[in-house]
Amino acid sequence: MHILSRFFEDYTLNSKRETLGRTITETDFVVHAGHTGDYFPHHMDTEWCKEQPFKQRIAHGTLTFSVGIGMTATEINPEAFSKGYDRLRFIKPVYIGDTIRVVVTISEKKESKKPELGQVNEHVEIFNQKNELVLVCDHILLAKKRAYIEL
Repeated sequence: MHILSRFFEDYTLNSKRETLGRTITETDFVVHAGHTGDYFPHHMDTEWCKEQPFKQRIAHGTLTFSVGIGMTATEINPEAFSKGYDRLRFIKPVYIGDTIRVVVTISEKKESKKPELGQVNEHVEIFNQKNELVLVCDHILLAKKRAYIEL
């Protein structure tokens, strides 16, 4: 991880970055359940899951989201901050042993309510090892404008 200043003007529409893979483990399931209190059988009960449509335990959607977003945090940008996430969708289940990777695309740039900031939307796609889309969302960033810094 390193620090890289990137102002609103520096973001390029349709530019992409991609992470390496990370395998989801049994430990991820257990730790996430402990953090969230979500011990639903879909995530924790192997025998119950054998009788369900997926036939095996499925990752918490929030586990896939948090691990995937964490994988994109490879640089610290002191010129921008996260405003939040929109349109979060769990497309396909993730299982123990699946390896996920993330593709982030700059999908929109626009003015914000504050003239010294611009809004940058990052379209986030998480894929499994079969290159199947498993999660999608939009990350909203507010980035400082260089013109206001140089005044």
